[in-house]
Amino acid sequence: MTVEYKYQWDETRQYPSIETERLILRGFENEDAGEVQRLAGDKAIASTTLRIPHPYEDGVAEKWIGTHHEDFEQGKVVDFAITERKAGYLIGAIGLTINKEHENAELGYWLGRQYWNKGYCTEAAKAVLRYGFEELGLNRIQAQHFKRNAASGRVMRAIGMLYEGRLRQHLKKWNKFEDVEVYGILKAEYEATKVFKL
Repeated sequence: MTVEYKYQWDETRQYPSIETERLILRGFENEDAGEVQRLAGDKAIASTTLRIPHPYEDGVAEKWIGTHHEDFEQGKVVDFAITERKAGYLIGAIGLTINKEHENAELGYWLGRQYWNKGYCTEAAKAVLRYGFEELGLNRIQAQHFKRNAASGRVMRAIGMLYEGRLRQHLKKWNKFEDVEVYGILKAEYEATKVFKL
């Protein structure tokens, strides 16, 4: 699957936005908080995502969204709302946590359960990798997932990331140690792959 890619700067939000074939990735707005709480509040989402709490309390989404502009301006994080292109509804989130000194970033994402297995995450992740390498000038982007979340690993492989190993009992979620699978892609590998060609 190829990804139509259109990057632009949204002056009204002072945040980048990216269009793909079926999606618009944009900055989060305060009005998104209720839907973030509803989607991310699903225990199945929280279970496979390190930093999403469960239950997802009132005010948590607003607080999270409130950090985005400052973090972006400081070059630390860029978080995109994944929205359906035609109707505009929110389906998830994707972003990069950036290490400017070492010119790398970590990719993270989640989707509402009703949007799983439709290729949305792969489509969004391809666009964000392209943004990271071509717009931010990164040299490396990595990602990780709990071993039991095989679907996330399929996304990472689909966007050209290479499996780099397992960190045994590396993270703790809900009082249980989790093995973590690590993937990465270098700028040179991104430039050589056909995954991103339009």
